[in-house]
Amino acid sequence: QVQLVESGGGLVQAGGSLRLSCAASGRTFSMYAMGWFRQAPGKAREFVGDITRSGGNAYVVVSVQYLFTISGDNAKNPVYLQMHSLKPEDTAVYYCATGQESSRFSYWGQGTQVTVSS
Repeated sequence: QVQLVESGGGLVQAGGSLRLSCAASGRTFSMYAMGWFRQAPGKAREFVGDITRSGGNAYVVVSVQYLFTISGDNAKNPVYLQMHSLKPEDTAVYYCATGQESSRFSYWGQGTQVTVSS
């Protein structure tokens, strides 16, 4: 019932910045939070952070704090992942996900590739 599309990925040199966007369509009123995940080659999918739709509380994991920021308007559509000081270890496919409170991440986007060169 919710469709998500990520955009903004690409190739960037180490130390550069990118802003990813996640646009939602469909029954967006049912969204409780929008989350960002990433998956590097050969590694498991990793939770990056999320932002609640109603309260606007944003959170990122300790490993990217100070460098990554999640934001959005009052409707949280689109939701952004602003990334600064990118490192090669940040290379991954980045996904956004959403859902209702009881199943927070039941809808997923197709992912957008972020590649950071040294």
